[in-house]
Amino acid sequence: MTDLPAVRRLLKDAPDTSHEAVVLSYDERLIRRKRLVTARGEGFLVDLPEVTNLDAVWGFELEDGRTVQVTAAQEAVLEITGPELARYAWHIGNRHTPCQVEPARLVIRADHVLEAMLRQLGAEVRALSAPFTPEVGAYGIGRPMGHDHGPDASHSHAHAHSHSHSHGHSHDHDHDHADPHAHPHGKA
Repeated sequence: MTDLPAVRRLLKDAPDTSHEAVVLSYDERLIRRKRLVTARGEGFLVDLPEVTNLDAVWGFELEDGRTVQVTAAQEAVLEITGPELARYAWHIGNRHTPCQVEPARLVIRADHVLEAMLRQLGAEVRALSAPFTPEVGAYGIGRPMGHDHGPDASHSHAHAHSHSHSHGHSHDHDHDHADPHAHPHGKA
């Protein structure tokens, strides 16, 4: 049951007035069908025809004409600065990690393995709590699916093609056709 009417449509641009706001994490902003709760505690149903990255929209118009703005939640992130920002960005991208790219800094979700690698490369890394709004896919619809190192980074990487190589960081990736599901990129 919802307190507010369901979503009628997505809004790409800000309307003249905004009635409500919903605060969502990066993961929560990838949605198809879900009941969301506004900052005031009122629920409403989102039922989209396909999985949608809400980073590309302003928010929702409800069936009664009210609007709900999508706002990025505060998350544990790492701010990366230093003299070789392009080099750091390359190493982050090489790990298929979502990254917020700004002129003087990069921002990624907190990850102790990537933090250690970046520090080893000479980056200045600072832990923050801030909204995380990384770059969207090249066509504005996708999302990079990064390695989730989680609390225990002692894992192997088996992928679905048959050769071995190193990505230039502290562990090699063993590629093996035998088990294509051993380490899916991103979360299951």
